[in-house]
Amino acid sequence: QLQASGGGLVQAGGSLRLSCAGSGRTFSTSNIAWFRQAPGKEREFVAVIRWSGATTVYAASVKGRFTISRDNAKNTVYLEMNSLKPEDTAIYYCAAGLSPTVALRSAGYDYWGQGTLVTVSS
Repeated sequence: QLQASGGGLVQAGGSLRLSCAGSGRTFSTSNIAWFRQAPGKEREFVAVIRWSGATTVYAASVKGRFTISRDNAKNTVYLEMNSLKPEDTAIYYCAAGLSPTVALRSAGYDYWGQGTLVTVSS
């Protein structure tokens, strides 16, 4: 199971840190990604971190502003979001993938959290 938290309302230019807490023995050996879905739009990839933490990939729209990290001892993945923009407003989901391949599409993930809402006001 995955539990996403940390969303909220923030002004443009502000910061938030999302957390994705996992349970079960597979969390530390799973690639973990963040996706987001804005109202009326399709779910889109945000960032992913390999199970070891050795590889991270970001969507172009968030690169340089967002940082994904993980603490396998705590079964938690973080998404640090800085310089937030109104277009970052969305429900953010974390997902776990059992395949060793780092996937950028939602089909590459096996388990999903319930989502946490991020609202950025202008």
